Amino acid sequence: LVSVPACCSARYNLALLAFFGFFLLYALRVNLSVALVDMVEPNISLAKNTTSNVCPEHSSTINIPRNTTGEKYSWDADTQGWILGSFFYGYIITQIPGGYLASKIGGKLLLGFGIFGTSVFTLLTPLAANLGVGYLIAVRALEGLGEGVTFPAMHSMWSSWAPPLERSKLLSISYAGAQLGTVVSLPLSGLICYYMNWVYVFYIFGALGVLWFFFWMWLVSDTPETHSSISFAEKEYILSSLKDQLSTQKSVPWRPMLESLPLWAIVVAHFSYNWTFYTLLTLLPTYMKEILRFDAQENGFLSALPYFGCWLCIILSGQIADYLREKQTFSTVCVRKCFTLIGMIGPAVFLVAAGFIGCNYALAVAFVTISTTLGGFCTSGYSINHLDIAPSYAGILLGITNSFATIPGMVGPVIAKNLTQNNTVGEWQTVFYIAASINLFGAIFFALFASGEVQDWAVSGYHLHRN
Repeated sequence: LVSVPACCSARYNLALLAFFGFFLLYALRVNLSVALVDMVEPNISLAKNTTSNVCPEHSSTINIPRNTTGEKYSWDADTQGWILGSFFYGYIITQIPGGYLASKIGGKLLLGFGIFGTSVFTLLTPLAANLGVGYLIAVRALEGLGEGVTFPAMHSMWSSWAPPLERSKLLSISYAGAQLGTVVSLPLSGLICYYMNWVYVFYIFGALGVLWFFFWMWLVSDTPETHSSISFAEKEYILSSLKDQLSTQKSVPWRPMLESLPLWAIVVAHFSYNWTFYTLLTLLPTYMKEILRFDAQENGFLSALPYFGCWLCIILSGQIADYLREKQTFSTVCVRKCFTLIGMIGPAVFLVAAGFIGCNYALAVAFVTISTTLGGFCTSGYSINHLDIAPSYAGILLGITNSFATIPGMVGPVIAKNLTQNNTVGEWQTVFYIAASINLFGAIFFALFASGEVQDWAVSGYHLHRN
């Protein structure tokens, strides 16, 4: 099997366009948490909770004149929580239907319209906020519905586009866009709010999403067979590398799928990883501000640093994973398990350490950055494993595991908020302990039960020769 050069190939063009798509998706997802600070009347924004007096003040806030033309709303902390959480309620609903639909109508339309819809609702956000908080929550939930189909749709497309030995590379390129979207849009949204007006955060990113949609519809196709400008050599290379892996049966083997232990290994790993990820994403600024007495918003760069590290790690580990499988003849399952162990035990260790360094701000940022960066190994670990065990149903499998993995986004921050009511160092250590032990459990469970082989139920006609 002759490999086809990567440069300008149709499969790498797909990875690149997907990269920009996920970049915009995450930019559209996190921009609200930055803009919200400016949308709320300052006196109501958040009742000052008791700041811990363990650490000395770091920074004297200098009040710089800034743009204040944006509309202000009187939403209390509870309402703000609902506004920020509403996204996940839409997001969890469309995971499994998204995977199922992608296997029926193809991932291209689903992913395209998922991002297009999210962009349109983002453009409508300022209007919705003006109409009232109920409208804003509805628009955010609808954005979640649109984003919910995207990952399963992309997984589904890769099942017909990614040659097995290039899976880690291609998928890590496309999904790394999500991390970079977080890195760029956090500070950028802050600057837009600062120099222009918060409505432009939604207008600029929304318009970019609509623009991306036209390129996507024009340049991408669902399968190598239907691609207009793919070279014959590349098409043959992709199709022949996948020939024993895809199923031709039309019905989805739900029962053997749900009884499959390797699938549950991914579910547990995905849930555990996201618990730490979402807890950090939502509560890190609070920890910095209340315990270390350092305002993370004054330093958008520092709050983006962990995600930049994670982005680099995802890209690099994708290259390393495929190199080990292809050149060093490591088995797929060995690579997936090792990468998942590094990507989950590493963060757990540094997260617990972050609770014990007292008031050393630099060390806290360093530990949290290392913790999030090492998490990038998981993309080439459990995250791609859906495609190893059942390429034909990868979209549906991701829908299943991502539904479970969205729960921590809804529950984790709420539990952490309840545990840290007095903002003592001890309370925060408990939050870090819980996240670390969940991570540890997920890593061990995956190491015990994961598989790297295509499962019997995922290959066509398995009904015929099952003993």
